[in-house]
Amino acid sequence: MASVTMKHLDAMAVAKSSVRLRTLAGILLALVGLAVLYRLTAKPVYVSVDGFEETIYTHRATVGALLLDLGLRPNPRDRIAPAPTDALVRNMVITVERARPLRLLADGRDFVAYSWGQTPRQALADVGITLDTHDEVLVNGQPWGADQPLPPPTIEREMATYDQGFAWSVIQVEPLQIRVRRAIPIIVHEGGVRYTIETTAQTIGEALRKNGVTLYLGDRILPSLGSAVTANLNVYIQRSTPVSVQVDGRVFKTRTQGQTVADALSDMGIVLTGADRVQPPLDTKLYGDIKIVVTRVTEDVIVEEEIAPFETVYVPDPTLPIDTQEILAPGAAGITRTRYRVRYENGEMVSKVLEDRWVAQAPVNRRIAYGQKIEPRTETMPDGTVITYWRKIRMLATSYNAVSAGGNRTRTGDFLREGIVAVDPRIIPLRSQVYVPGYGIADALDTGGGIIARRIDLAYDVSNYVPWRRWVDVYLLWPPPPTSSITWVVPNYPPVPQ
Repeated sequence: MASVTMKHLDAMAVAKSSVRLRTLAGILLALVGLAVLYRLTAKPVYVSVDGFEETIYTHRATVGALLLDLGLRPNPRDRIAPAPTDALVRNMVITVERARPLRLLADGRDFVAYSWGQTPRQALADVGITLDTHDEVLVNGQPWGADQPLPPPTIEREMATYDQGFAWSVIQVEPLQIRVRRAIPIIVHEGGVRYTIETTAQTIGEALRKNGVTLYLGDRILPSLGSAVTANLNVYIQRSTPVSVQVDGRVFKTRTQGQTVADALSDMGIVLTGADRVQPPLDTKLYGDIKIVVTRVTEDVIVEEEIAPFETVYVPDPTLPIDTQEILAPGAAGITRTRYRVRYENGEMVSKVLEDRWVAQAPVNRRIAYGQKIEPRTETMPDGTVITYWRKIRMLATSYNAVSAGGNRTRTGDFLREGIVAVDPRIIPLRSQVYVPGYGIADALDTGGGIIARRIDLAYDVSNYVPWRRWVDVYLLWPPPPTSSITWVVPNYPPVPQ
């Protein structure tokens, strides 16, 4: 019995489950049918938003209702065709062109607006903002001309997702920032003239520069150039005077607030000393481009020395051997000093006045004692010749013959031959004898135009001529001539090589 009851209950459960499934299936079929019916009865339209197109099926009656379904909230400046109030019809083409978003900061307001304007002036006019002549416009923080074309829109695309939505949903246009700085008037007072300038500058210096007011070194501006600009601010410009100053070899061009030449030099730190001269005078009133010349004047006392050379006096000394000397007094040059007062202008001497002249030191002659003691001296020469001489002189020896002399007679009238020498008779007396190493004993019987002082010319026959040109010691053989014929100090000509 229990078994029969359990089977009956299972059958009933199966029956109930089958009913539920049939019910759900019926509902699903109904929904599918409704969807198919909705689609078959919906109107297809073509929607283009900013160039992005989609095909939309809708039961809405008007264009505006459809746009709301699509999440589009048009602003008054968007261009929509057909109009939002128009009725939808099948296969209608709807075009939406959205105006450009702008963030406007003007006249103390910060708001977002939409415009089709191509320049800042046009965009601002769309929202009722008028630009005056001197107002300044900044686009995205950069100075921008009021009639300069606006930069192209910055378009950002959203990250791709599985649910893309409509084609235009991924496009975001960043609002363009336009800031308006209103020009305010300031009143400039300059040299008795008053004029007004309109400016957007933040400081007085910037306002003057932007309005082409040239300022020079030395100009005085009140308030200062860094002061903030406020409406109807009075600005005073005290112009400096341009001056040109020539001083110390240079020309300086500058400007000054001074009233006189003295003020200008003081402003430039130019100090006058002593007898410095200024043209024009220091009390002269300044005028534009005045030329000031400063002449530096200095005086000095100079002492000039004139050196008077001393003379050399030779004093005979019979106790000194001949051709020896002894300095008795070294000698000293004389000094004559002259004092002048000298005046310089800009470093150049312009006057020199004699004040005094005196002998500071008289010259003192140099005194040299020369020997006059003559004694016979005997020597054996390298060739074996034994000679007795009274004097030895270093001389330049050359040689000649009758051909080179242009004749065969000597100064004494003798025939020219080997063994005759030409000498300077003031040094070696004629008809005396000498000994020349390498030549031998010779008679001084000739002279010559170039045979002076320490020159000696050795004669040869034409057939056995030997050329000479060398320094040798010449021995003057005993006996000596009378003392009156002796040149005690032999001139150093030609100079004896050291």
